[in-house]
Amino acid sequence: FLGEETQELTVRKRLLDNEDVCVMMRGCSMVKVRSARWKKSRNLRLLEDGLTVWCESTKSSRKAKARQTFAVTEVECVREGCQSEALRQLSGSVPEKQCFTVVFRGARKSLDLLCSCEDEAQRWVRGLRTLKERVANMTQKEKLDQYPARYLRRADQNQDGKMSYDEVKRLLQMINIDLSEQYARSLFKRCDRSGDNRLDHIEIEEFCRELLRRPELDAVFRHYSSNGCVLSTAELRDFLGDQGEDASLNHAQSLILTFELNDWAQKNQFMTQNGFTMYMLSRENDVFNPDHVRVYQDMSRPLPHYFISSSHNTYLTKDQVTGSSSTEPYIRALNQGCRCVELDCWDGDKGEPVIYHGHTLTSKVPFKEVIETIAQYAFKASPYPIILSLENHCSVEQQAVMAKHLRSILGQKLLTRPLSDQPLKALPSPEELKGRILVKGKKHTPHLSQLSKSGSSASFSSSSEDELASNNKSTPRKEPTKICSKLSPELAELVVYCRSVPFRGFESVSELQPNDMSSFSESDALRLIKDSGKLFVRHNSQQLSRIYPSGQRLQSSNYDPQEMWNGGCHMVALNFQTPGEQMDLNQGRFLSNGRCGFVLKPSFLCNPTSNFNPENTGGGPGHIPTQLTIRIISAQQLPKINTDKASSIVDPQVWVEIHGVAIDNTRDKTHRIDNNGFNPRWDCTLSFQLQVPDLALVRFVVEDHDHTAKNDFVGQFTLPFTSLRTGYRHVHLLKADGSSLSPATLFIHVKVARRGVPIKTVSERMAAAKAKA
Repeated sequence: FLGEETQELTVRKRLLDNEDVCVMMRGCSMVKVRSARWKKSRNLRLLEDGLTVWCESTKSSRKAKARQTFAVTEVECVREGCQSEALRQLSGSVPEKQCFTVVFRGARKSLDLLCSCEDEAQRWVRGLRTLKERVANMTQKEKLDQYPARYLRRADQNQDGKMSYDEVKRLLQMINIDLSEQYARSLFKRCDRSGDNRLDHIEIEEFCRELLRRPELDAVFRHYSSNGCVLSTAELRDFLGDQGEDASLNHAQSLILTFELNDWAQKNQFMTQNGFTMYMLSRENDVFNPDHVRVYQDMSRPLPHYFISSSHNTYLTKDQVTGSSSTEPYIRALNQGCRCVELDCWDGDKGEPVIYHGHTLTSKVPFKEVIETIAQYAFKASPYPIILSLENHCSVEQQAVMAKHLRSILGQKLLTRPLSDQPLKALPSPEELKGRILVKGKKHTPHLSQLSKSGSSASFSSSSEDELASNNKSTPRKEPTKICSKLSPELAELVVYCRSVPFRGFESVSELQPNDMSSFSESDALRLIKDSGKLFVRHNSQQLSRIYPSGQRLQSSNYDPQEMWNGGCHMVALNFQTPGEQMDLNQGRFLSNGRCGFVLKPSFLCNPTSNFNPENTGGGPGHIPTQLTIRIISAQQLPKINTDKASSIVDPQVWVEIHGVAIDNTRDKTHRIDNNGFNPRWDCTLSFQLQVPDLALVRFVVEDHDHTAKNDFVGQFTLPFTSLRTGYRHVHLLKADGSSLSPATLFIHVKVARRGVPIKTVSERMAAAKAKA
C-alpha cells in the first residue's frame, strides 16, 4: 500500500511539474463558440484529480452546473486553430492561434473555444494532450484504484476530509455497489482505526482497497502456486502454457521483471500475488490478441480479397430527413479507420456543389469543405487507400468544379491514372495503393449531344441507379445508354479502379473488367446470398461490391453486416452515426489488423472457383467444427445506468453472442446478480459449437436486468473469433457509441477445441496423470 501511495504522489508531482497543467488548474476565462452569433463567456479549470475539467457559467442553474464537466478520458483529440465549422465562421475576424476545439468520443458535441491570448490557447492544447497521453499510459490497476477515489469528494457532503458511515453508504451507491448492512458496517469499523466513527484519508483508502480485492484472481494464483505465497518461474511458465501463450522460461522471467514490484521477489525470480494481479489487470492479459493490434496480414493481395470498412451517407450526423450535414462525421469515420466514404453531391449556389441528402430537410455542407477535411484526415488512422463513393446529382458544369476541387485539394494523393501501363488483369493491392485516394464512379463518356451545362444529370455513381438496373429483371442486359447519366469528362477521367456498373446477372460476369464494380441494396444482396450464394462468393472473389442500406431506413438505422460478409461482400456500408449492434459488429470486424480498415477475407472467399455457400455450411470450404467454451467469472466496476436515482444499483447479466454464418448464429446468457455493479460474480459456463469459425464474431454484452421493461444496455465488446485468446482474460467493455467504458471489465476463461479434440492444459494433464496413477 505504501508503494502504491508513493506512486500516486509521484504521478501528482509529475503533473504539477508540468507548467501547462498548472495553468489549467489555476483556471482561465474563455469564450465558448457555437456560431458566429452565439458566443458565451466560460471559466475553465482542471480539477485536482487531474482528469476532470470544469466548464462553468455564472448564470447556470445548479443542475446544469453538474453537467458542465468533461473527463480527459472522453476527449478524442484537440484541434488547434479554426478547424471546426463554428470556428471557420469566425476565421479572419479572430486570431486563429487563439482558438482550439475539444473533440469528444461518441455523440457529445465538440467544444469550440476562443482564448484571450495565443499563449493561453497553446497551454491548454498542450496540457490536454499531456493529460490524454497520461491516461492512455495508465495501467488497468491505476484506473481501478482511481474509480472510487473520483467519487470521494462528491460523497463527502460537508467537505471536511472525513467520512461518516452515512457518507460511506452514499459513496457505495455512487460506485454502483449495494453491500449488506452488516458487511458494510463491519468493514467500516475495521477501517476506523481512530475509533471516532469517521474515516480519515488513509482509512478511506484502506476501505476502498478492501473493496477492490479480487478473490477470483487470488484463487487462480493459489491454483498454480505450490506454497500459496509466490509463483516460481516454472509455475508461472505452467500458467502461461495453459493460457496458450509463450511458455518459455525467458518469457516468464520477463513478466516478473515487468510486473513484480517486490524487489526481493524480483531478484529471486518469483512473482507475488500483487505482481500476479498487476499482470492479470494489464493489457498483456487482454482477451484480444495483442499481435493483431498492428497490421499483421498480407497486404499485397488484390483489393477484392479484403473486407473494407465503409460508411453510408457519411455526411449525416443523425437521420436522413431533418439531420444536419457536416464535415465532422467524415473526421470521425476516418479516425475509426473507415476506408470508403460517401458523398451525395448536388448543385449549390454560386456554382459551388454541396453535399446533403437530396429532397429532404437535411442541411448542406460545401463539397469543397468536405474534400479539404478528407485531405487532412485521410491517412491519420490508416495508410491504406480511401475510396470516395460519389453519388452525383450535379449538372455537368458543377461536376467540372468537383473535378477541379478534387485535383487541387487532394493533389498527389488523388489517383488519376493506373499504376501500370500494362493491361489490367487484377486490381492492385492495398500496399500498392498506400496513401492514395480513389474515386468510385462511372467511366464512360456520353455522346456530346447528351451534354447540357444547365441540365441536371441523374447520377454519376448513385445507389439509386444501380438499384434501378438490378431490379429491372425483365431487361437484365439493358444498354448503358438507356440509363446513362450526363457526365463531365473532367470528373469521369478521375475514375480509375472503381468503375461503377449495374449488376446484370452472373451470366454476364465474364464480360466484366477487373475495375468494374457494382452497388447492391441490402435486399438485393440478401436475395443473391440466399438464392445464389456460391456464385455471389465467386463474383466477390474478383470484383469489388458495395452494399448500401435500404432507402426506407429514414432514421439511419442499419442492417446486419454479418450476412453480407458471409457472402464475401467488400464495402458493407453502414450509417456510422447510428450506434447499436450493427456498428458493434463493424467495429469488431475491423478491430484486428491494426484497425487499418482492410481485413483479409478467409481463403475460401478469395477463390474464383470456391464451393463455399454461406447458406449451406454443413461441410466443404471453411468448415472446421470448433467448440468454444466461455466461463463468465466476474465483472469489475460496471457504471450506474439510472444516474437520476441515487439508490439505483445495476442488476447485471451477461450475454455472449456468436455472429457468423446462419448455422453458427446463437446467444446465451448468465443469470443476473442483484444490486451489484461493482464486483458481481457469476462463475457461469456457456458453450457454443461453431462450424465456420473464420467468419465468426464473438460479442459480449452486459445488461441491467429489469423485471418490468426492456433490459438497459451497460456495455459490450466484440471481436473476431480468430483474435480471441484462450485462458483467463479480461474483456475491456465499450459504451454504446464504441468509446471506452474504462475501468469496467469482464473476467472470463476461454477454452477452444477444434474437430472434437480438446487442447489439453497443464492442469488437465496433471489431473489425467493423477487419475491414471
